[in-house]
Amino acid sequence: MKRALHQSLDWFLALTGLQYCPVRVRRGVAAGARWTLYPWSAYWRGTHEPALQQALIALGDIRGWNCWDLGAHYGIYSIGLALRTGQEGAVAAFEPNPVSYARLEHHRRMNGLSNLKTFEAAVSDQAGSADLLTYGDLRSTTTHLAYENETVGAESRPLGVETLVLDELVAGGQLQPPRFIKVDVEGHAHKALAGAIRTLAAHRPILVVAFHSEQEVQGVMALLEPLGYEHSTILTESGSPDAVIGHDLLFMPKPRP
Repeated sequence: MKRALHQSLDWFLALTGLQYCPVRVRRGVAAGARWTLYPWSAYWRGTHEPALQQALIALGDIRGWNCWDLGAHYGIYSIGLALRTGQEGAVAAFEPNPVSYARLEHHRRMNGLSNLKTFEAAVSDQAGSADLLTYGDLRSTTTHLAYENETVGAESRPLGVETLVLDELVAGGQLQPPRFIKVDVEGHAHKALAGAIRTLAAHRPILVVAFHSEQEVQGVMALLEPLGYEHSTILTESGSPDAVIGHDLLFMPKPRP
């Protein structure tokens, strides 16, 4: 019954365009920002990933910072960071899913954020293209590039997307080196950060990384530990029994000797 009601509401809001009705984000890292009513109302209600939002707020005064949001979805963190960095800073948001990217751009325009630059692309260790696996619903937060050894079935409905290498964007002047990076790219964080290894080594930003696979965990640790990072866990409400997979980790650079 609840599923049928939800589907009817979803159909009605999409058909009438009421999903784009403007609302204000009630609390969290993007509190006060202009947002859209539906879907994912947890974003504007401020109840989405409360521990992660509090960790970002705990960064303190980030005015003037350059930040990267890898896997921005609809942009709740991109918008929040851009508001907090102010015009003295800048945020670069990357989102390969075309439906999510369109809403991200809509939210950027709603808030008049000229300091937020968006890229309709995935970040990886190689520039070019890759298949985004959608499993039938582009509005999902779990569309992703293939995991290692993932069997791609017919139901995955792959969609070709552009891939970019962050070090190349920095070298070409399209990005400024970051002081903070949020990474939530559904199992691809190790490859995304491998493409930024020169920037990470030179500037040692703070990172928050969401983990989804053992390969992702091992790859990210292998990249960051030699650069002098220590990490702590931001527990999520995922219910995952694993100490890392299903949670976010905060990586802080140790002081140089």
